[in-house]
Amino acid sequence: MPAPDFPAEVRSRLEEDAREVIARYPDSRSALLPLLHLVQAEEGYVTRTGVRFCAEMLGLTTAEVTAVATFYSMYRRKPSGEYQVGVCTNTLCAVMGGDAIFTELQEHLGLGNGETTEDGKVTLEHIECNAACDFAPVVMVNWEFFDNQTPQSAKQLVDDLRAGRTAEPTRGAPLCTFRETARILAGFPDERPGAVDATGGAGAPSLVGLRLAKGEAAPGRIVSPRSAPPQGADEQQPPAGGEAPAGHPSSHDAPHTTAASDPQHPAGPVSEEGE
Repeated sequence: MPAPDFPAEVRSRLEEDAREVIARYPDSRSALLPLLHLVQAEEGYVTRTGVRFCAEMLGLTTAEVTAVATFYSMYRRKPSGEYQVGVCTNTLCAVMGGDAIFTELQEHLGLGNGETTEDGKVTLEHIECNAACDFAPVVMVNWEFFDNQTPQSAKQLVDDLRAGRTAEPTRGAPLCTFRETARILAGFPDERPGAVDATGGAGAPSLVGLRLAKGEAAPGRIVSPRSAPPQGADEQQPPAGGEAPAGHPSSHDAPHTTAASDPQHPAGPVSEEGE
């Protein structure tokens, strides 16, 4: 059974937008990704009708369009919330508390991964790394950043979203609905007053390395340089068992007299003679 078409007035409006998008590319097929965002902005997810529309506008089969729509996680294939709340559970965010945030949000909202609240406001999901490790753990709402979150702050965030209260991202543009976000991702301008000016630049944690390179920040303290033993090395030798001496940052960084797995081979700082 073929997919139904959009109502005539909606179809006319979408065709006008689609032609504008297609004109940006030398090959019309390259416009498929933004066109999928366009139909997602219309219906809140990529429906069979949206797939058919994209195929007809680009001269593709519905199978070709579906193959792309099912590959990328930013395209929804079923109705979802006005706010997509994604908790990063990749390595760094996970160990910094992302796993705990996701678990507590599931319990707080009564949702599983990818499920939506009954009021249609919030869809909860765990997401892959969004290159914001220096702000871990990170929660994203419609792809806007909420940095350095805790289970308590994340629960307050979803409560605010469901109650219609303002939720301000830590950085970047103001928050908008998922459909509005999809239209922006389709390549149309964000027409909200001040939205573009509010995007800002990189945050302070992201610029630490650059500041160090420019000599604008003090370098880190070298605990045990490899080229020479530290001052007071005699007093700093670890006790038996490799435990860190008092005042040493960690037993892992402390010099060891032998490798635990092979006592015949010394381990620890490399001497100049051994290099």
